[in-house]
Amino acid sequence: MTYKRYWIYLLLFLLCAINYIDRIALSVSAQPISKEFGLSPVELGYVFSSFLWTYIFCLIPVGILTDRWGSRLTNTVGLGLWSISTIATAFAPSLGFLILTRLAMGAGESTTYPAAGRVIREWAPIKERGFATTVFNAGAYAGPAFGAVAVGWIISLFDWRTAFVIAGLIGLLWLVPWLIFFHKPENARWLPAAERDMILAERDASASKLVPGKGGLGMGDLLRSQTMWGIAITQGCAVYTQYLFLTWLPNYLQTTRDLSILKTGFYTAAPYLGGMILSMLVGRLSDRLLDSGSAKSGTRRLMVVAMMVSSAVILLTPVVDSIWGIVLLFTISLTGISSSIGLNVALVNDLLREPRSAGKAVSLAVIGGNIFGVMAPVVTGYVVASAGGYNMAFAIAGLLLLTGAMSSLLLTRQPIGRDVDLVDVGHKSKDVVATQE
Repeated sequence: MTYKRYWIYLLLFLLCAINYIDRIALSVSAQPISKEFGLSPVELGYVFSSFLWTYIFCLIPVGILTDRWGSRLTNTVGLGLWSISTIATAFAPSLGFLILTRLAMGAGESTTYPAAGRVIREWAPIKERGFATTVFNAGAYAGPAFGAVAVGWIISLFDWRTAFVIAGLIGLLWLVPWLIFFHKPENARWLPAAERDMILAERDASASKLVPGKGGLGMGDLLRSQTMWGIAITQGCAVYTQYLFLTWLPNYLQTTRDLSILKTGFYTAAPYLGGMILSMLVGRLSDRLLDSGSAKSGTRRLMVVAMMVSSAVILLTPVVDSIWGIVLLFTISLTGISSSIGLNVALVNDLLREPRSAGKAVSLAVIGGNIFGVMAPVVTGYVVASAGGYNMAFAIAGLLLLTGAMSSLLLTRQPIGRDVDLVDVGHKSKDVVATQE
Protein backbone atom coordinates (compact mmCIF):
# COMPACT_ATOMS: atom_id res chain seq x y z
CA MET A 1 0.00 0.00 0.00
CA THR A 2 1.31 3.45 -0.92
CA TYR A 3 1.19 6.48 1.35
CA LYS A 4 0.77 9.32 -1.11
CA ARG A 5 -2.06 10.71 1.04
CA TYR A 6 0.73 11.85 3.38
CA TRP A 7 1.41 14.68 0.92
CA ILE A 8 -2.00 16.06 1.86
CA TYR A 9 -1.07 15.80 5.55
CA LEU A 10 2.14 17.69 4.77
CA LEU A 11 0.21 20.46 3.01
CA LEU A 12 -2.06 20.77 6.05
CA PHE A 13 0.97 20.86 8.37
CA LEU A 14 2.51 23.68 6.31
CA LEU A 15 -0.81 25.53 6.16
CA CYS A 16 -1.09 25.54 9.95
CA ALA A 17 2.60 26.42 10.35
CA ILE A 18 2.25 29.47 8.08
CA ASN A 19 -0.88 30.47 9.99
CA TYR A 20 1.09 30.55 13.23
CA ILE A 21 4.21 32.16 11.76
CA ASP A 22 2.01 35.13 10.95
CA ARG A 23 0.65 35.11 14.51
CA ILE A 24 4.02 34.82 16.26
CA ALA A 25 5.46 37.64 14.15
CA LEU A 26 3.59 40.20 16.26
CA SER A 27 4.64 38.58 19.54
CA VAL A 28 8.35 38.56 18.66
CA SER A 29 8.03 42.15 17.40
CA ALA A 30 6.22 43.28 20.56
CA GLN A 31 9.06 45.35 22.04
CA PRO A 32 9.88 47.47 18.96
CA ILE A 33 6.17 47.87 18.13
CA SER A 34 5.36 48.87 21.72
CA LYS A 35 8.17 51.40 21.66
CA GLU A 36 7.15 52.84 18.29
CA PHE A 37 3.46 53.20 19.18
CA GLY A 38 3.89 53.81 22.94
CA LEU A 39 1.86 50.81 24.15
CA SER A 40 1.27 49.75 27.76
CA PRO A 41 1.01 46.02 28.68
CA VAL A 42 -2.80 46.29 28.70
CA GLU A 43 -2.87 47.98 25.28
CA LEU A 44 -0.44 45.39 23.95
CA GLY A 45 -2.76 42.65 25.21
CA TYR A 46 -5.62 44.11 23.18
CA VAL A 47 -3.43 44.30 20.08
CA PHE A 48 -2.43 40.65 20.58
CA SER A 49 -6.05 39.56 20.80
CA SER A 50 -7.49 41.79 18.06
CA PHE A 51 -7.19 39.26 15.24
CA LEU A 52 -9.29 36.81 17.28
CA TRP A 53 -12.27 39.18 17.29
CA THR A 54 -12.95 38.62 13.59
CA TYR A 55 -11.58 35.07 13.74
CA ILE A 56 -14.33 34.01 16.14
CA PHE A 57 -17.04 35.99 14.35
CA CYS A 58 -16.25 34.34 11.01
CA LEU A 59 -15.95 30.72 12.17
CA ILE A 60 -19.60 29.68 11.86
CA PRO A 61 -20.10 31.29 8.41
CA VAL A 62 -16.80 29.75 7.29
CA GLY A 63 -17.84 26.32 8.57
CA ILE A 64 -21.11 26.53 6.62
CA LEU A 65 -19.29 27.73 3.49
CA THR A 66 -16.69 24.98 3.84
CA ASP A 67 -19.42 22.32 3.83
CA ARG A 68 -21.00 24.01 0.80
CA TRP A 69 -17.95 25.01 -1.25
CA GLY A 70 -15.38 22.45 -0.15
CA SER A 71 -11.91 22.89 1.31
CA ARG A 72 -10.03 23.79 -1.86
CA LEU A 73 -11.74 27.14 -2.45
CA THR A 74 -12.16 27.98 1.23
CA ASN A 75 -8.46 27.57 2.02
CA THR A 76 -7.44 29.47 -1.11
CA VAL A 77 -9.55 32.53 -0.26
CA GLY A 78 -8.66 32.44 3.43
CA LEU A 79 -4.91 32.11 3.05
CA GLY A 80 -4.81 34.75 0.33
CA LEU A 81 -6.64 37.22 2.58
CA TRP A 82 -4.52 36.68 5.68
CA SER A 83 -1.22 36.71 3.76
CA ILE A 84 -2.03 40.04 2.10
CA SER A 85 -3.13 41.40 5.49
CA THR A 86 0.17 40.32 7.06
CA ILE A 87 2.09 42.17 4.35
CA ALA A 88 -0.13 45.23 4.89
CA THR A 89 0.81 45.21 8.60
CA ALA A 90 4.34 46.17 7.59
CA PHE A 91 3.03 49.48 6.26
CA ALA A 92 0.98 50.44 9.34
CA PRO A 93 1.43 54.19 10.02
CA SER A 94 -0.62 54.10 13.21
CA LEU A 95 -2.00 51.82 15.91
CA GLY A 96 -5.47 51.95 14.34
CA PHE A 97 -4.20 50.75 10.96
CA LEU A 98 -2.20 48.00 12.70
CA ILE A 99 -5.35 46.71 14.40
CA LEU A 100 -7.31 46.84 11.12
CA THR A 101 -4.75 44.60 9.43
CA ARG A 102 -4.96 42.16 12.34
CA LEU A 103 -8.75 42.08 12.03
CA ALA A 104 -8.46 41.24 8.33
CA MET A 105 -5.87 38.57 9.13
CA GLY A 106 -8.24 37.01 11.67
CA ALA A 107 -11.03 36.76 9.11
CA GLY A 108 -8.71 34.98 6.69
CA GLU A 109 -7.24 32.62 9.28
CA SER A 110 -10.71 31.50 10.39
CA THR A 111 -10.80 29.18 7.37
CA THR A 112 -7.88 27.01 8.45
CA TYR A 113 -9.32 24.63 11.05
CA PRO A 114 -12.82 24.10 9.54
CA ALA A 115 -11.34 23.43 6.10
CA ALA A 116 -8.57 21.20 7.46
CA GLY A 117 -11.08 19.25 9.55
CA ARG A 118 -13.07 18.52 6.40
CA VAL A 119 -9.92 17.55 4.48
CA ILE A 120 -9.01 15.06 7.21
CA ARG A 121 -12.53 13.60 7.15
CA GLU A 122 -12.22 13.18 3.37
CA TRP A 123 -8.63 11.88 3.22
CA ALA A 124 -7.79 10.05 6.47
CA PRO A 125 -8.85 6.45 7.21
CA ILE A 126 -10.41 6.31 10.67
CA LYS A 127 -7.43 4.45 12.22
CA GLU A 128 -5.12 7.19 10.93
CA ARG A 129 -7.27 10.14 11.95
CA GLY A 130 -5.43 10.92 15.20
CA PHE A 131 -2.09 10.97 13.39
CA ALA A 132 -3.39 13.12 10.53
CA THR A 133 -4.96 15.63 12.91
CA THR A 134 -1.92 15.92 15.17
CA VAL A 135 0.35 16.32 12.12
CA PHE A 136 -1.87 19.19 10.99
CA ASN A 137 -2.00 20.75 14.46
CA ALA A 138 1.76 20.28 14.92
CA GLY A 139 2.05 23.10 12.42
CA ALA A 140 0.74 25.37 15.17
CA TYR A 141 4.01 24.62 16.98
CA ALA A 142 6.33 24.41 14.00
CA GLY A 143 5.23 27.93 13.03
CA PRO A 144 6.26 29.52 16.33
CA ALA A 145 9.33 27.25 16.59
CA PHE A 146 10.85 28.31 13.29
CA GLY A 147 9.01 31.61 12.98
CA ALA A 148 10.28 32.95 16.31
CA VAL A 149 13.88 32.36 15.31
CA ALA A 150 13.41 33.62 11.75
CA VAL A 151 11.44 36.72 12.73
CA GLY A 152 13.90 37.53 15.53
CA TRP A 153 16.81 37.18 13.09
CA ILE A 154 15.13 39.35 10.44
CA ILE A 155 14.34 42.05 13.01
CA SER A 156 17.95 42.02 14.23
CA LEU A 157 19.18 42.47 10.65
CA PHE A 158 16.52 44.86 9.36
CA ASP A 159 13.35 45.83 11.28
CA TRP A 160 9.96 44.45 12.31
CA ARG A 161 8.26 45.71 9.14
CA THR A 162 10.51 43.63 6.89
CA ALA A 163 9.66 40.55 8.94
CA PHE A 164 5.93 40.99 8.23
CA VAL A 165 6.49 41.34 4.48
CA ILE A 166 8.49 38.11 4.34
CA ALA A 167 5.97 36.24 6.53
CA GLY A 168 3.11 37.23 4.23
CA LEU A 169 4.96 36.20 1.07
CA ILE A 170 5.57 32.70 2.47
CA GLY A 171 1.81 32.17 2.69
CA LEU A 172 1.23 33.17 -0.93
CA LEU A 173 3.89 30.65 -2.03
CA TRP A 174 1.94 27.82 -0.30
CA LEU A 175 -1.00 28.41 -2.63
CA VAL A 176 0.97 27.10 -5.62
CA PRO A 177 1.19 23.40 -4.60
CA TRP A 178 -2.27 23.59 -2.99
CA LEU A 179 -3.96 24.67 -6.22
CA ILE A 180 -1.96 22.20 -8.31
CA PHE A 181 -2.32 19.05 -6.19
CA PHE A 182 -5.31 19.30 -3.88
CA HIS A 183 -8.60 17.64 -4.81
CA LYS A 184 -10.87 15.19 -3.05
CA PRO A 185 -9.40 11.66 -3.18
CA GLU A 186 -12.14 10.71 -5.66
CA ASN A 187 -10.70 13.26 -8.14
CA ALA A 188 -6.96 13.25 -7.33
CA ARG A 189 -5.37 11.74 -10.46
CA TRP A 190 -1.96 11.36 -8.80
CA LEU A 191 -3.43 9.02 -6.15
CA PRO A 192 -2.98 5.27 -6.88
CA ALA A 193 -6.27 3.40 -7.36
CA ALA A 194 -5.63 0.93 -4.51
CA GLU A 195 -4.94 3.74 -2.04
CA ARG A 196 -8.00 5.66 -3.23
CA ASP A 197 -10.23 2.63 -2.71
CA MET A 198 -8.82 2.09 0.79
CA ILE A 199 -9.43 5.73 1.77
CA LEU A 200 -12.99 5.73 0.43
CA ALA A 201 -13.79 2.44 2.18
CA GLU A 202 -12.34 3.36 5.58
CA ARG A 203 -12.71 7.12 6.01
CA ASP A 204 -16.38 7.01 7.12
CA ALA A 205 -16.33 3.95 9.33
CA SER A 206 -17.77 6.05 12.17
CA ALA A 207 -20.60 7.52 10.12
CA SER A 208 -24.21 6.55 9.99
CA LYS A 209 -25.78 5.58 6.68
CA LEU A 210 -26.67 8.72 4.80
CA VAL A 211 -30.30 9.67 4.41
CA PRO A 212 -31.29 10.61 0.84
CA GLY A 213 -32.18 14.25 0.50
CA LYS A 214 -30.69 15.24 3.82
CA GLY A 215 -27.99 17.92 3.93
CA GLY A 216 -26.40 16.88 7.18
CA LEU A 217 -26.81 18.16 10.72
CA GLY A 218 -27.84 21.78 11.16
CA MET A 219 -26.22 24.21 13.58
CA GLY A 220 -29.18 23.77 15.94
CA ASP A 221 -28.67 20.00 15.96
CA LEU A 222 -25.01 20.42 16.81
CA LEU A 223 -25.71 22.99 19.53
CA ARG A 224 -28.12 20.59 21.22
CA SER A 225 -25.36 18.01 21.57
CA GLN A 226 -23.83 17.70 25.04
CA THR A 227 -20.78 16.12 23.44
CA MET A 228 -20.32 19.12 21.16
CA TRP A 229 -20.36 21.42 24.18
CA GLY A 230 -17.90 19.22 26.05
CA ILE A 231 -15.50 19.24 23.11
CA ALA A 232 -15.80 23.02 22.77
CA ILE A 233 -15.12 23.61 26.48
CA THR A 234 -12.09 21.30 26.41
CA GLN A 235 -10.81 23.06 23.31
CA GLY A 236 -11.24 26.41 25.03
CA CYS A 237 -9.29 25.41 28.11
CA ALA A 238 -6.40 24.18 25.96
CA VAL A 239 -6.42 27.11 23.53
CA TYR A 240 -6.37 29.65 26.38
CA THR A 241 -2.92 28.44 27.40
CA GLN A 242 -1.83 28.08 23.79
CA TYR A 243 -2.52 31.78 23.26
CA LEU A 244 -0.87 32.70 26.54
CA PHE A 245 2.31 31.10 25.17
CA LEU A 246 1.84 32.41 21.65
CA THR A 247 1.33 36.05 22.61
CA TRP A 248 3.22 36.52 25.88
CA LEU A 249 6.03 33.93 25.95
CA PRO A 250 8.54 36.12 24.06
CA ASN A 251 7.72 39.11 26.29
CA TYR A 252 7.96 36.90 29.41
CA LEU A 253 11.43 35.74 28.39
CA GLN A 254 12.60 39.24 27.53
CA THR A 255 11.32 40.92 30.70
CA THR A 256 11.96 38.21 33.32
CA ARG A 257 15.09 36.61 31.87
CA ASP A 258 16.63 39.75 30.31
CA LEU A 259 17.12 38.14 26.89
CA SER A 260 17.78 39.88 23.58
CA ILE A 261 15.23 39.55 20.75
CA LEU A 262 17.47 37.02 18.98
CA LYS A 263 17.95 34.86 22.10
CA THR A 264 14.25 35.16 22.86
CA GLY A 265 13.53 33.67 19.45
CA PHE A 266 15.75 30.69 20.25
CA TYR A 267 14.30 30.00 23.70
CA THR A 268 10.78 30.45 22.34
CA ALA A 269 11.47 28.03 19.51
CA ALA A 270 12.90 25.21 21.66
CA PRO A 271 9.70 24.21 23.54
CA TYR A 272 7.59 24.64 20.40
CA LEU A 273 9.91 22.36 18.44
CA GLY A 274 9.81 19.72 21.16
CA GLY A 275 6.03 19.99 21.39
CA MET A 276 5.68 19.61 17.63
CA ILE A 277 7.66 16.36 17.46
CA LEU A 278 6.25 14.78 20.60
CA SER A 279 2.63 15.60 19.75
CA MET A 280 2.88 13.75 16.43
CA LEU A 281 4.18 10.70 18.31
CA VAL A 282 1.22 10.97 20.69
CA GLY A 283 -1.14 11.11 17.71
CA ARG A 284 0.38 7.96 16.24
CA LEU A 285 0.13 6.25 19.64
CA SER A 286 -3.55 7.16 19.97
CA ASP A 287 -4.27 5.51 16.61
CA ARG A 288 -2.39 2.35 17.57
CA LEU A 289 -4.37 2.03 20.78
CA LEU A 290 -7.74 2.32 19.01
CA ASP A 291 -9.66 0.15 16.59
CA SER A 292 -12.60 1.49 14.58
CA GLY A 293 -15.09 0.35 17.23
CA SER A 294 -13.35 2.07 20.13
CA ALA A 295 -12.82 5.21 18.04
CA LYS A 296 -16.52 5.29 17.17
CA SER A 297 -17.40 5.03 20.87
CA GLY A 298 -15.17 8.02 21.72
CA THR A 299 -12.38 6.22 23.59
CA ARG A 300 -9.93 8.79 22.21
CA ARG A 301 -11.21 11.12 24.95
CA LEU A 302 -9.00 9.27 27.46
CA MET A 303 -5.88 10.36 25.60
CA VAL A 304 -7.23 13.91 25.47
CA VAL A 305 -7.69 13.84 29.25
CA ALA A 306 -4.17 12.51 29.84
CA MET A 307 -2.65 15.21 27.64
CA MET A 308 -4.63 18.01 29.31
CA VAL A 309 -3.47 16.87 32.75
CA SER A 310 0.17 16.66 31.62
CA SER A 311 0.02 20.16 30.18
CA ALA A 312 -1.00 21.51 33.61
CA VAL A 313 2.67 21.27 34.70
CA ILE A 314 2.63 24.97 33.81
CA LEU A 315 1.49 25.41 37.42
CA LEU A 316 5.09 24.71 38.48
CA THR A 317 6.52 27.67 36.52
CA PRO A 318 6.86 30.00 39.55
CA VAL A 319 9.16 27.55 41.37
CA VAL A 320 11.54 26.91 38.44
CA ASP A 321 14.51 29.27 38.23
CA SER A 322 16.84 28.06 35.45
CA ILE A 323 16.16 28.98 31.85
CA TRP A 324 16.55 25.37 30.72
CA GLY A 325 14.20 24.23 33.47
CA ILE A 326 11.63 26.67 32.07
CA VAL A 327 12.24 25.34 28.55
CA LEU A 328 11.67 21.75 29.75
CA LEU A 329 8.50 22.71 31.63
CA PHE A 330 7.08 24.61 28.66
CA THR A 331 7.99 21.75 26.29
CA ILE A 332 5.97 19.30 28.39
CA SER A 333 3.06 21.73 28.61
CA LEU A 334 3.07 22.55 24.89
CA THR A 335 3.24 18.85 24.01
CA GLY A 336 0.14 18.23 26.10
CA ILE A 337 -1.69 21.23 24.66
CA SER A 338 -0.82 20.42 21.04
CA SER A 339 -1.78 16.76 21.46
CA SER A 340 -5.06 17.50 23.24
CA ILE A 341 -6.13 20.11 20.67
CA GLY A 342 -5.34 17.79 17.76
CA LEU A 343 -6.93 14.73 19.36
CA ASN A 344 -9.97 16.76 20.39
CA VAL A 345 -10.56 17.69 16.74
CA ALA A 346 -10.08 14.01 15.82
CA LEU A 347 -12.67 13.18 18.49
CA VAL A 348 -15.17 15.40 16.67
CA ASN A 349 -14.78 13.27 13.55
CA ASP A 350 -14.82 10.05 15.58
CA LEU A 351 -18.17 10.88 17.19
CA LEU A 352 -19.79 12.77 14.30
CA ARG A 353 -22.28 10.49 12.55
CA GLU A 354 -22.81 12.80 9.58
CA PRO A 355 -19.65 13.47 7.53
CA ARG A 356 -21.35 16.21 5.52
CA SER A 357 -21.41 18.34 8.68
CA ALA A 358 -17.67 18.12 9.45
CA GLY A 359 -16.95 21.76 8.60
CA LYS A 360 -19.67 23.10 10.89
CA ALA A 361 -18.82 20.72 13.74
CA VAL A 362 -15.12 21.60 13.68
CA SER A 363 -16.04 25.30 13.50
CA LEU A 364 -18.01 24.99 16.74
CA ALA A 365 -15.08 23.28 18.45
CA VAL A 366 -12.72 26.01 17.26
CA ILE A 367 -15.15 28.73 18.38
CA GLY A 368 -15.11 27.23 21.85
CA GLY A 369 -11.34 27.27 21.77
CA ASN A 370 -11.02 30.83 20.61
CA ILE A 371 -13.66 32.37 22.87
CA PHE A 372 -11.26 31.36 25.64
CA GLY A 373 -8.26 32.18 23.46
CA VAL A 374 -9.34 35.76 22.81
CA MET A 375 -9.38 36.37 26.57
CA ALA A 376 -5.87 35.03 27.23
CA PRO A 377 -3.80 37.95 25.87
CA VAL A 378 -6.06 40.56 27.51
CA VAL A 379 -6.40 38.79 30.87
CA THR A 380 -2.64 38.23 30.95
CA GLY A 381 -2.03 41.90 30.16
CA TYR A 382 -4.17 42.98 33.11
CA VAL A 383 -2.62 40.36 35.41
CA VAL A 384 0.95 41.37 34.49
CA ALA A 385 0.13 45.07 34.88
CA SER A 386 -1.56 44.63 38.27
CA ALA A 387 0.59 41.89 39.81
CA GLY A 388 3.88 42.96 38.29
CA GLY A 389 4.66 39.39 37.15
CA TYR A 390 3.44 36.24 35.45
CA ASN A 391 2.84 33.81 38.34
CA MET A 392 -0.90 34.39 38.56
CA ALA A 393 -1.21 34.19 34.78
CA PHE A 394 0.32 30.71 34.78
CA ALA A 395 -1.88 29.64 37.70
CA ILE A 396 -5.05 30.63 35.81
CA ALA A 397 -3.89 28.69 32.76
CA GLY A 398 -3.05 25.55 34.75
CA LEU A 399 -6.44 25.47 36.48
CA LEU A 400 -8.22 25.86 33.14
CA LEU A 401 -6.27 22.90 31.73
CA LEU A 402 -7.47 20.69 34.58
CA THR A 403 -11.02 21.94 34.02
CA GLY A 404 -10.75 20.98 30.34
CA ALA A 405 -9.64 17.47 31.30
CA MET A 406 -12.78 17.03 33.42
CA SER A 407 -14.96 18.36 30.59
CA SER A 408 -13.58 15.81 28.14
CA LEU A 409 -13.89 12.96 30.62
CA LEU A 410 -17.48 13.66 31.67
CA LEU A 411 -19.24 15.37 28.74
CA THR A 412 -18.05 13.60 25.57
CA ARG A 413 -19.58 10.16 26.05
CA GLN A 414 -22.29 10.24 23.36
CA PRO A 415 -22.16 10.41 19.55
CA ILE A 416 -22.86 13.66 17.75
CA GLY A 417 -25.94 12.72 15.77
CA ARG A 418 -27.77 9.41 15.89
CA ASP A 419 -27.22 6.34 13.73
CA VAL A 420 -30.08 6.08 11.25
CA ASP A 421 -31.18 3.54 8.71
CA LEU A 422 -31.30 4.21 5.01
CA VAL A 423 -34.92 4.59 4.03
CA ASP A 424 -36.65 3.92 0.76
CA VAL A 425 -36.85 6.86 -1.62
CA GLY A 426 -40.33 8.36 -1.46
CA HIS A 427 -40.80 7.68 2.25
CA LYS A 428 -40.26 10.28 4.89
CA SER A 429 -36.87 9.74 6.54
CA LYS A 430 -36.07 9.77 10.20
CA ASP A 431 -34.36 13.03 11.15
CA VAL A 432 -30.76 12.94 12.25
CA VAL A 433 -30.59 14.77 15.52
CA ALA A 434 -27.77 15.63 17.85
CA THR A 435 -29.61 15.48 21.13
CA GLN A 436 -28.23 13.17 23.78
CA GLU A 437 -30.86 10.81 25.14
